[in-house]
Amino acid sequence: MADEEHNEAAARSFLTCAVEVARLMDLGNATDVPEARRARHLAHAVRKPLLERAHLPEEFFDPLMAAAVYDPDPSFCRWFVEPTVYAFGRRRVMTALLDYLRTGTDAEQAGAKRAWYCAHVPLRADRSAAYAPGGTRDPALDESRDVMDEWRETLQRSAV
Repeated sequence: MADEEHNEAAARSFLTCAVEVARLMDLGNATDVPEARRARHLAHAVRKPLLERAHLPEEFFDPLMAAAVYDPDPSFCRWFVEPTVYAFGRRRVMTALLDYLRTGTDAEQAGAKRAWYCAHVPLRADRSAAYAPGGTRDPALDESRDVMDEWRETLQRSAV
């Protein structure tokens, strides 16, 4: 019973995150979709429009990161991570995930670990409008070796 309650609470948290991202995208909240499927429906609805935008306003960053962390499906959290990496840079995304790992609840730490894998998505100019017309972007956005080192150190400390 406790696992079932935990899964329901996690689903509600993911739904809250997905509704916020859809609201920011002016896509509504899909109240006509059954609640059990609403979060995934909204995630699907925002995926393509997010990747098509060359820039995302600052107000998108935290809701996208929360949606990525709270998405219970490791196959789908990429739908939030990928556009965030393109718009804000791999470094910033990984730093946010590192913060979740260090200070988050157990569920947030688990979600950060799922999303971390997706944060390594290969960046391609044909995949997102976030690239400059010549297919380039500022390399500083994606420099993350030091953050990856901190991630490994944090995992090692928590395993002891």
